[in-house]
Amino acid sequence: MNLEAKSAVPKDHDQAIAALSEARQKIIAEVGKIIIGQVDVIDQVLTSFFARGHCVIEGVPGLAKTLMISSLARTMSLNFTRVQFTPDLMPTDITGTSLLNEDEHGKRHFTFSKGPVFTNILLADEINRTPPKTQAALLESMQERHVSVGGETYSLPEPFLVLATQNPIEQEGTYPLPEAQLDRFLFLIKIGYPSLVEEEKILLSTTLDTLPQLDRVINGPSILDFQRVVREIEVGPEIANYAARIPRATRPSDADAPGFIKDWVRWGCGPRAGQALILAGKAHCALHGRRKVTFDDIREYVHPVLRHRMGLNFAAVSEGHNTDDIITMLLEQVPETAKSVAA
Repeated sequence: MNLEAKSAVPKDHDQAIAALSEARQKIIAEVGKIIIGQVDVIDQVLTSFFARGHCVIEGVPGLAKTLMISSLARTMSLNFTRVQFTPDLMPTDITGTSLLNEDEHGKRHFTFSKGPVFTNILLADEINRTPPKTQAALLESMQERHVSVGGETYSLPEPFLVLATQNPIEQEGTYPLPEAQLDRFLFLIKIGYPSLVEEEKILLSTTLDTLPQLDRVINGPSILDFQRVVREIEVGPEIANYAARIPRATRPSDADAPGFIKDWVRWGCGPRAGQALILAGKAHCALHGRRKVTFDDIREYVHPVLRHRMGLNFAAVSEGHNTDDIITMLLEQVPETAKSVAA
């Protein structure tokens, strides 16, 4: 990222929201020069980014996950780094390490060599293939947004986003992320196969000699200002109440949980799910040029927010249910309006 670049975000709140909506449309159009389809996935990544959250992206190989993220980074004038996670990857391979050097006077001293986490967008490819110790080092950096080595603390660049990928098919020899660590990701985004029409376009566009050049739409300082604008989006008490009741309804021990939750769910979502719904709703609202979060904004992100924060029991799995099925059923059971605790 160019540290000398200046933000182009208007000071007026309404104008800033309009500018963010326009930037979203331009970014999608630019990335669309290379990535065919996947607009919903791009929208979810942008929503997470402007909400200051990290994502897990789940999809089979060959769906252009790396190309999509690198293209997004280019349109936003950000530094992009990809790390292939392997069983022999060490924590210092991610965070960096202190090296003993000798100066021209023969004096020895330690200098910090930064790891790949010092970037704006980090693609952690197949994060479940590296041991828990290395996973924990990355997740600590994500949460604290700094690295501590040798008693010194080094701040990570801003903005900072981690996109971790998982292959849903090959699970042998993997180290699945624990539930407490998965909970720190704002979204779990699923990428599916393209349609026939999209796949035909992919075949034609990717077998050419060169790929289209992408224009830069916004810069790092503007992104930081837009992230602050997102936090200022208005959320009414009835929306907050709805965003609180949805995760609560996933908990089998909750008196108001539907019967199928008690029958099929081992554990439900914690309060961080409600926070994620509010932040996602704010970002989605601002990215579409609106000033106030609606029920539709919350519902739009219930699946990516909840699907990695709840666990099903054997009965649910044996009957062929997955978390997305349960969430869909839950949305039909939880009404928009109820008596607010704050009322």
